[in-house]
Amino acid sequence: MKTFVAAAFAALTLAGAARAEILTERNMPLDIAVEAADAAVKACAAKKFNVSVAVVDRAGVTRAVLRADRAGPHTLDSAVRKAYTAASMRTPTQTIAENVGKNPAAAQLVSIEGLLVLAGGVPVKAGEETIGGIGVGGAPSGDIDDECARAGIEAVSGKLK
Repeated sequence: MKTFVAAAFAALTLAGAARAEILTERNMPLDIAVEAADAAVKACAAKKFNVSVAVVDRAGVTRAVLRADRAGPHTLDSAVRKAYTAASMRTPTQTIAENVGKNPAAAQLVSIEGLLVLAGGVPVKAGEETIGGIGVGGAPSGDIDDECARAGIEAVSGKLK
């Protein structure tokens, strides 16, 4: 009898696991990615800085990249990697860089392929859910890159509800 009860319990447990729901996730649509990237480039251009901007989806896959006239070629890679880092870590890269400076154990983050631990990457959120990231590279400081990335998000904030 005990064996039967144990088998029935196991069958019910497995049946419950089989009925698990399919995940539903929100993600970065192309039109919002392009609009955010354009707004970030324009925010830096207003300050006379030529930058590149990348927007990635929740998985870190590039959705949009813009390179301003006269932006250096290296700015493309830094923008993509900052956007990827912000989306992947779900944290602004400026915060990550500060944490790496304070915590020797976190210093190994710079060894993870694809991450770039410099200010200028910001996660893009719809409510509390990270749906992507935006990265800016090319301004004279990470603080300015960060400001321009945030301007890009602000420009699309009404669509992120």
